[in-house]
Amino acid sequence: MIVSFFVIVVILALSIPSAIIFIPLAAITGNVGPLYAVTCFIVRTGFRVAGIRVRVEGRENVPAGKACIFMANHVSNLDPPGLIPQIPGRTSAFTKRSVFNMPIFGYCLKLGEYIPVDRAGNAATAKESVLLAGKQLEKGVHITTFVEGTRSRDGKLLPFKKGPFYLAKETGAPCIPVSIYGTETLMAKGSFGIKSGTAHFIFHPPLNPRDYETRDDLMLAVRASIASGLPEWMRG
Repeated sequence: MIVSFFVIVVILALSIPSAIIFIPLAAITGNVGPLYAVTCFIVRTGFRVAGIRVRVEGRENVPAGKACIFMANHVSNLDPPGLIPQIPGRTSAFTKRSVFNMPIFGYCLKLGEYIPVDRAGNAATAKESVLLAGKQLEKGVHITTFVEGTRSRDGKLLPFKKGPFYLAKETGAPCIPVSIYGTETLMAKGSFGIKSGTAHFIFHPPLNPRDYETRDDLMLAVRASIASGLPEWMRG
């Protein structure tokens, strides 16, 4: 817990002056780029302070100049802050609607045009989220989604949610499967303690949704790709 406390202190020390400068700047100019960049810098610094080494493979698989849908497995609260700064360019992401109610952080998510989702939402709210995500892709902004919809308690792959695959088939955006492992031991589900160690992020070759007849076919291909980069015991 001492490490976690130190990480929080460092992040707050960097975040407060950054927020004073970059949040009003983004709100006034409509350009969220500087706020996004400084946030990624703060997150990377937090990982270094925590003694977390980040190992990235396959970033060359991400096509240049094209908005993609990054589809990752999810084993820890460290996954989003660990993955997003590694993605070339800027990404939006599907985020629980309740998080948008958090002071300051929720407002930053709105400025960054993150996509609110309801975990147990109805068809209408799901379609609204997909529509918003499609507009981001049209603007050249990536979408990041953790396709299990929640963190796995034991690290093994859970069933995938269908929403991201509906988005992929509707837009035709390349799907980049991402395998994440190591974070499940650095910050386990249900724990606030952070441990030092190595977090692994593997970007696999893109999959073209048009090459698959159905959403289920695409889902199976993404699942196989993610599983291929995971340790055997995590493949489910």
